[in-house]
Amino acid sequence: MSDTSKDPYQVVGIGNAIVDVLAQTDDSFLDHMGIEKGIMQLVERPRAEMLYAAMSDRVQAPGGSVANTLAGLGELGLRCAFIGRVKDDTLGRFYAQGMEAEGTAFPNPPQQVEAPTSRSMIFVTPDGERSMNTYLGAGADLGPEDVPEAVFAQVGLLFLEGYLFDKVPGKAAFEAAARYARGAGGHAGITLSDPFCVDRHRADFQRLVADELNFVIGNEHEYMALYETEDLGAALARAASVCELVVCTRSGDPVVVIRGDARVEVPVTRVVPVDATGAGDQFAAGFLYGLATGKSLEVCGRMGVIAGSEVISHFGARPKTDVRARFVAEGLL
Repeated sequence: MSDTSKDPYQVVGIGNAIVDVLAQTDDSFLDHMGIEKGIMQLVERPRAEMLYAAMSDRVQAPGGSVANTLAGLGELGLRCAFIGRVKDDTLGRFYAQGMEAEGTAFPNPPQQVEAPTSRSMIFVTPDGERSMNTYLGAGADLGPEDVPEAVFAQVGLLFLEGYLFDKVPGKAAFEAAARYARGAGGHAGITLSDPFCVDRHRADFQRLVADELNFVIGNEHEYMALYETEDLGAALARAASVCELVVCTRSGDPVVVIRGDARVEVPVTRVVPVDATGAGDQFAAGFLYGLATGKSLEVCGRMGVIAGSEVISHFGARPKTDVRARFVAEGLL
């Protein structure tokens, strides 16, 4: 277990602690296995075990959307902690040790619980699209009892994962974490995670964005799903009317950042991704790094774009080169 009595964490994240299991494949395999391309699908334990067995040349890593973001922030030099729930099994111990080894504190030790550690089977096709089949497992049972208040002492930012809303205890955990963060003078925000996730929890997300959070990060499809409109401008205007800071990625189109009356558009260079896994997670890492260190909205956006572009240039969901050095080269630090 991590020592939470050390220096305060600059960023604390909370989400589903998932072991990412990646394999390269092709469209014919996806068709044969009945996998819908390019989205995240929830699967039950029997299908998860079947898909896991069908993967060849597996690459395993501690994952989960917000955990990936925190790993990126840690690489950039911030003190981070990730709150998640894993079983005391092989994958759970691998996850906890892996997070700590990468420099992100993991305050909760593996537990003696019934459900196995969560895992996501990610099939990456030659065009860089990732098709995720996620077994929620132990991570999705995280509740308020798993949120240690001591972790939030003097915290700067709290980042929540929309996926965790798929079970009731996660909602209570979010509310406890947001309460602790605000009590410590920090700011709380969320990643909307996935349009289907937004569809499942629209009312909760709308309430959170309006009443509980200081910032929200999502893509154009997620914002339009959030407010049930095909008009992105209207969706962003509605979000900005109730939330302090709104950030919207739009694939190869400029990123939109809105805070009050200020609106910034940050250009994106279109590239063919080697692997799109983690692109949004690392965009968030770059953006939150800028936010945590007091940068302007434009610089925050540019940092997000640079971090996102780095991760799509290689296989895997976490940085492999020095993103901070890229910030320096671009005159952002």
